[in-house]
Amino acid sequence: MKALRILVVEDDVMIGELLAETLEDLGHVVCAVETNAANAVAAAARHRPDLMIVDVGLGEASGVTAVKEILRSGFVPHVFATGDALRDLSLGPHAVLIQKPFRGPDIVHAIELALAARPTGAGFAALVA
Repeated sequence: MKALRILVVEDDVMIGELLAETLEDLGHVVCAVETNAANAVAAAARHRPDLMIVDVGLGEASGVTAVKEILRSGFVPHVFATGDALRDLSLGPHAVLIQKPFRGPDIVHAIELALAARPTGAGFAALVA
């Protein structure tokens, strides 16, 4: 897998730092680690990441809402992470979800799935609707 520029969005600072370190150990570049939805949207516009890993629950706002806002500017492959029991989340047809705590191989697999799930045409339009 080629090195990706990855935006990490995680409201738990410790988890965000550990995830960034893991991604860098895997050969990727973490362009930003953000802890809230507003900063995530701004960072995505500024850094134009190749991929995002986003916590589903960001305290004050939903990571899902942040991703939908970011996708209005163009598709970015993304992985959602949650520490909650996997439940019936409406994440969109191209979303990949991993359960916390996760390990390096889990992250690698989720990234591969997210990169393979790139929508085209009408599929992308449905994501931002």
